[in-house]
Amino acid sequence: MKYSIVQSDKGTSARLGILKTNHSEIQTPVFMPIGTQGAVKTIDPEVLTHLDAQIILGNTYHLYIRPGHELIKKAGSLHSFMNWNKSLLTDSGGFQVFSLARLNKISDEGVEFQSHLDGSRHLFTPEVSMNIQRHLGSDIIMAFDECPPGQAEKSIVEKAVDRTTLWMGKCHKYLKNNGPLFDWQQILFPIVQGSIYESLRKRSAEALIPFAKCGMAIGGLAVGEEKNAMFETVAQMDGVLPKDQPRYLMGVGRPTDLVKSVQLGVDMFDCVLPTRNARNGQLFTSQGIINIENNRHKESFETIDPECTCYTCQNFTRAYLRHLFNIKEVLGLRLASIHNLTYYMTLMEKMRSTITCGDFKSWSNRFLSQMSDHKGM
Repeated sequence: MKYSIVQSDKGTSARLGILKTNHSEIQTPVFMPIGTQGAVKTIDPEVLTHLDAQIILGNTYHLYIRPGHELIKKAGSLHSFMNWNKSLLTDSGGFQVFSLARLNKISDEGVEFQSHLDGSRHLFTPEVSMNIQRHLGSDIIMAFDECPPGQAEKSIVEKAVDRTTLWMGKCHKYLKNNGPLFDWQQILFPIVQGSIYESLRKRSAEALIPFAKCGMAIGGLAVGEEKNAMFETVAQMDGVLPKDQPRYLMGVGRPTDLVKSVQLGVDMFDCVLPTRNARNGQLFTSQGIINIENNRHKESFETIDPECTCYTCQNFTRAYLRHLFNIKEVLGLRLASIHNLTYYMTLMEKMRSTITCGDFKSWSNRFLSQMSDHKGM
């Protein structure tokens, strides 16, 4: 795996890069659609390829619960199981363990919990998370970390930082002693914790940088903290994390969040917003978010967004899409998801192209100014 910076923006910390894995070449900044359980909801791999999705994300916790990592290994990896030939990143499962499961005990060894599905008891350790991700065969695997709530007291965050560092060492040691199960390389990304506490973020980053070979993640944000505090932390990380490695801001976010974060040197993103909001009838457009279920769209025969060239906008009206949602037809969820994913992929391409031509600073400031009046963007 190799990362190279092609061009840096003169007025911001934005950069255009290329991340090469054994499966594909990824142009950054990049947004990764969420395929939590081995599928991007309602969207098949052919459409994802058409939308220029370069890498998608799967989740260790959910794939471990079902169908099981051993079955996916028998299928020939998660790539083969879901028929996705490009790159894959898998989250460690840590966030889901803390947010979904019924916790029984957390210690330096790992986390004991009960499944959110059937209450069965499990133990996740750094070694278990690494082993599951080896079986999944993802190109990028995430370290097992402790993610405290956004409003956690500093003493709790400090313990999470120290435990994350301890677990990172265990992840590294396990992978050093247990190579990939497939004939391609897997790279481990450390995850910086520390919530919004500057001293703890610095401490976490400095402890984890020695483990970083081709990328680092900024975790523990977008979990309830103030938005300004989030961007202050991202700005701090711009000055701390290695410049020659991709930076991955986990779980973010809204279109304006992506643009602001690219200004601050972030290269990789993932978030459920485009697909989850689509399934709830919320569509991202050049004029802000629209709720397709609103009555005012009942007799609207215009396209969702006149500036969009997606399959949905080229072929269907707002009235028809509202009708599909009204009758709870799954086609409506698919068409809305195609539109929102297209919006996000087009936004990322626009950022890459403006970095290339040296216009990113002025374009991004215009975009943020235009979207400031649109709620939720």
